[in-house]
Amino acid sequence: MAEINENNDVYNASDIEILKGLDPVKKRPGMYIGTTGPQGLHHLVWEIVDNSVDEALAGRCSKIEVEIQKGNIIQVKDNGGGIPVDIHPETHRPAVESVFTTLHAGGKFDHRAYKVSGGLHGVGASVVNALSEWLEVYIKRDGNIYYQKYNYGYIGNDLEIVGKCDHETGTTVRFLPDKNQFKESQEFNYEIIRAHLQQLAFLNKGIIFTVEDTRPGLERKKIEYCYEGGVSEYVAFLNSGHTKINEHQMYFEGEQDNISMEIGMQYNDSFGTMLYCYTNNIHNPDGGTHEEAFKSTITRLFNSYAKSHNIFKKDESLTGEDCREGLIAIVSIKHPDPQFEGQTKTKLGSEDARKVVSNILSQCLTRFLDENPIDAKEIIEKALLASRARLAAKKARELVQRKSPLDNLGLASKLADCRSKDPAKSEIFIVEGDSAGGSAKQGRDAEFQAILPLRGKVLNVEKARMDKVLANKEIVSMIQAFGAGIDEDFDVTKARYHKVVIMTDADVDGAHIRTLLLTFFYRHMKPLVTSGLVYIAQPPLYRVQSGKTVQYAYSDEELKSVMDTLSSKPQIQRYKGLGEMNDVQLWDTTLNPENRVLLRVSVDDAIDADQTFSMLMGEEVEPRRDFINENAGYVKDLDY
Repeated sequence: MAEINENNDVYNASDIEILKGLDPVKKRPGMYIGTTGPQGLHHLVWEIVDNSVDEALAGRCSKIEVEIQKGNIIQVKDNGGGIPVDIHPETHRPAVESVFTTLHAGGKFDHRAYKVSGGLHGVGASVVNALSEWLEVYIKRDGNIYYQKYNYGYIGNDLEIVGKCDHETGTTVRFLPDKNQFKESQEFNYEIIRAHLQQLAFLNKGIIFTVEDTRPGLERKKIEYCYEGGVSEYVAFLNSGHTKINEHQMYFEGEQDNISMEIGMQYNDSFGTMLYCYTNNIHNPDGGTHEEAFKSTITRLFNSYAKSHNIFKKDESLTGEDCREGLIAIVSIKHPDPQFEGQTKTKLGSEDARKVVSNILSQCLTRFLDENPIDAKEIIEKALLASRARLAAKKARELVQRKSPLDNLGLASKLADCRSKDPAKSEIFIVEGDSAGGSAKQGRDAEFQAILPLRGKVLNVEKARMDKVLANKEIVSMIQAFGAGIDEDFDVTKARYHKVVIMTDADVDGAHIRTLLLTFFYRHMKPLVTSGLVYIAQPPLYRVQSGKTVQYAYSDEELKSVMDTLSSKPQIQRYKGLGEMNDVQLWDTTLNPENRVLLRVSVDDAIDADQTFSMLMGEEVEPRRDFINENAGYVKDLDY
C-alpha cells in the first residue's frame, strides 16, 4: 500500500531510485574520496598509486612513476605484474574492465593475489574512473601491450593489443579528472604529490618512486626516492634540524599472527610530538588501535624502568603526554585484513593490531632500555622535566580558562569585540602594534569585526614548554578572546569567530610575527587551521594618487600595471606599516569584505607542515639557512 504524506504526495515503489554501476560514485563522490575539493582531487592519485604499491608489497613491482602532464593529466606507471586481461568467468569480459567499471571488484579479498593491501574495499580504480572525463590504461603482459579507454566511467573501446613488449610487465594509467565533479580546482599540486611519494618510499624499503611535472612553463626536474632503511630513515629525515636526546635511534620490527610491524622512534630537545601511524602504507591521521597500543606501551615501560632504576622521586610518575614530549615516531603495520572507519581509512579499528604492536614493542623496547642505559636515562629525565612543567602548566591553564575575554586581566582595554554573537558572521583581526590596532578599531565594522592588538613578537612556542606558553600575555589574550581552549582541551566548535585574520606589516618583522602566530595556532590550536578558519590579510604596499583618483597596489607588479595606465606622474606612498594608514584607508583596503584580499591558511600535508615548522622555528640553524636559500624569492625594487 502506498504512503501519503501531509502534502498528499504519493510515495510508492516507483520513487525508489536504484543506482547502478558507478552511478553511486558520481552521485555521492564524498562518500568515496572524502571531498571534491583539492584534497579529494589528489586522493584520485593516491588510489591509483596505492594499487601499484600493492603490487610492490606482493613482490611483483620495484618501480612506480608518477607524472603530472600538460592539461593536468596524471600518469601512474609501474613495472608490476600487469592487471589481468583474460576473460572473467562471471562477466565474460576482460578482467581489467571489472577493475575499472565495477565497485568492489579486485584481487584483494581472498589474499591469494595480495597478502596485504591498502585498497581493501576494491573501489579505488573504479572510483577514479567514475570521477574522470576519461581514463586510459596500458597493460604489459604475456608479451603484449593492451590498451583500453573509458569515458566518464563507461567503456570507450574494447580491450585491444597495440604492441609487443617481450618479457616486460606493468600497468600505466592516465586520467583527466572530471571538472564537473571537481569544480573548486582541477590543478594538481606538485609539492603535495612529491611529498606523498617520498613518504611512500620511506614506508617501502628498496622500492623506487619517481615524480615529474612536465606541464609547460614549469622547470621541475624528475626526482627519485628510494630508501633501504625504511622508517628508520624516515625518523632521521623528520629529526633533521633537532638536537637528539638518545644517540641511538630505536628501530624495531617483527611479525605475529600474519601482522608485521615496523617502528622507528627517537627523542629530540623540542617540546612537541610527531607520531605518524600507517596501515598497509595508508596514513591514519586519526590513529587507531596501533597508535593506542604504542602510546600505552611506552608509557608503561618508561614508568616501570624509572621505578626499577630509582630515577623517580617519591610519588612521581609519568603520563603519556610526558613520555611523548620531543618524540618523533613512525608506527607502520602490514595487516592482511584491517578494519578501517570509512573508505578514506583515517582510523584503524582492528583489535588484533593492538595486541601485536603491544607484544612486539614491549619485547624490543625493554631490550633497548636495558642495553642502552645512557640513552634510557636521558629519555626518562626529559620526560620528568616535561612532567614537572605539565603540573605548572595545569595551574596556568586553569587560570586562563576561568577567565572570559572581558575579565580583569587587562583584556577589556585590548580586545575591541564585535556586537554579533554569531561565530559564523564574526571575525577577529590579530593586529601588529597599538598604532595599527587603533586605526583598525576606528575603521572596522563593529557589528561583526573584533580587533585584538598585540605588542611585540609573540613567544616562539617551538622552543617553549607549556608553562612558559601560558605565561605569555599575548598568547593568553588570544586564548581568552577565541574562547575555545588550547591543546587537548581545544574545541573548534566553541570558537567565537569563524575568521581569525592575521594582519601584520608587509616587512621582515611582520613576516616573522606572522610565522610565530601560525606556529602557535598549528601547535596548540591545530583544528583552527585544519578547519580553514585562519586567514592572512593582504594590506596594500602602495597608495597611488593621480589628481583626485586614488588607487592601491598590493605588489610591485601591480604597481607597475597601475603606473602603465596613468598619463601623468602620480604621488606614490610606500606603506612601511599598517600604522601609516588612517582608519578610512585601512577599511577601504584591508577590512572591507567588498574590497579586501584574504589568504586562507591550509595544511595540505600535516607531516610536511610539522617538519617545516620544526625546521623554521627550531634550534638548528643550518637546515633553516638551506631552506631559505632554496625557497627565498628576490624582488627588484621599482624605481618610480
